[in-house]
Amino acid sequence: MDMNHVLAIDQGTSATKCVLVDAQGRIVAKASAPLGEHYPAPGWVEQDPLAIRDSVCRAIGLCLDQAPQAQVCAVGLSTQRESALLWERAGHSPVSPLLSWQDQRTVDLRDRLHRSQGDALVRERSGLPLDPMFSALKILWLLEQDPSLAARAARGELLAGTVDAWLIGDLGGEATIEVGNASRTQLLDVRTGTWDTDLLAYFSIPSALMPTVVPSLHRRPTAGRWHPRLAQAPVWAVMADSHAALYAHGVRAPGDVKATMGTGSSVMGLAASADVRSTEVCQTIAWDEGDGHRMALEGNIRSAGATLKWAAELFGIDVAQAAAEASAASCDGLWLVPGFSGLGAPYWDARAVGLISGLTHSTGRAQLLAAALDSMAHQVSDVLEAMDRSATPVRRLLLDGGPSANPVLRKRIAAYIERPVLHCTDPELSALGVAHMAGLGAGLWDRGTLAQLPRAQILTDAPASAADHVRAAREGWALSVARARLQPSPRTA
Repeated sequence: MDMNHVLAIDQGTSATKCVLVDAQGRIVAKASAPLGEHYPAPGWVEQDPLAIRDSVCRAIGLCLDQAPQAQVCAVGLSTQRESALLWERAGHSPVSPLLSWQDQRTVDLRDRLHRSQGDALVRERSGLPLDPMFSALKILWLLEQDPSLAARAARGELLAGTVDAWLIGDLGGEATIEVGNASRTQLLDVRTGTWDTDLLAYFSIPSALMPTVVPSLHRRPTAGRWHPRLAQAPVWAVMADSHAALYAHGVRAPGDVKATMGTGSSVMGLAASADVRSTEVCQTIAWDEGDGHRMALEGNIRSAGATLKWAAELFGIDVAQAAAEASAASCDGLWLVPGFSGLGAPYWDARAVGLISGLTHSTGRAQLLAAALDSMAHQVSDVLEAMDRSATPVRRLLLDGGPSANPVLRKRIAAYIERPVLHCTDPELSALGVAHMAGLGAGLWDRGTLAQLPRAQILTDAPASAADHVRAAREGWALSVARARLQPSPRTA
């Protein structure tokens, strides 16, 4: 029987999803295994590395059980980014929890390093701002909490890395990390794609701790340890989840930018050149198909769907009801800035606070829910404006992720950015993206075939020009963000 299926694993924050894709690019089976988070202290967010590995095995088993005759020729893995942990090099046993990308315990550590005035070095080499979201501060925090771990790290007995490195290490072979995920650690020179000795020294992280950086498209061990039916199926592709979504959209040149809407949001597009500089958005490596890495620009939004979830819980309703009420209501001059753990792009202000602006006696549940929904549109628009300023103009926006299914949200985004919005209706976009690359590695498809694979999309046209109420909404949002950051209004400063 021909081996003509690709199995793709999307390891996310709240669940691990698995899809089986046939030679025509169609999903023929899919499954999900939920994951929990732990909150040991305010602002701390952890996950159990072994539970993550077990969720991968469960999702694979549930998916393959639906297609007992399918023969898998390649495996792809997409993962959550920036989350980091330590484990033993020899026994592949974790020696720390996974510190989530959402974790904020390193704010004080960030401030300490900020005072050493290394921000310019970090931004120049890594392409990223010195921020608690990224991996380097998490690794440093883990080493500082336990001197014995720091000593073992210096002796080369431990490894540190992101979720992809942890999972691939479970399969045996050389300890590796995919270049796109590595670019989110703040320890990689994004222009050379190699670990940077100055950055490692700045964060006091031994070079012996870091896995070998390899391309996204790279033959790794087979996945037989995860499931017997994968004993002949190499892991051909590994990508960070947001990067995989961009790949699945078919983006291969600058101009089209995608926004993945989930708990947070990643707004990403390929950069016009490797020399693009910006203090508002990140420079990051999108992927490397074995012929050199592609540079991307990205703005990370910390709270997107999480904002509406918070509002739903506040009123004791489910998220679906909250979204329906928000879509039917008007903000009526209310703005909600979701600075629950600071603000990401384009502000990168970990000290920003959550704020509700424009409260009146007539403000009620409907207005607050509408403002929560509207905050997602405003934040995406902020990032696109920053990308325009970076000399990589945005032609149109490609939306994916759960909240993007809301047509009112799509129309608000289109109104604010004054550009077309194309919505991808497939909910498994990250998995599809890494499946496409894995199939390319296995020879199931070539690049021409990949471009022709089906993509379910809906177009939301932008208005010809912004109406007065749209301009007023954007101005009110900018004022509210300035207040959340305890800064003067941008209109009067």
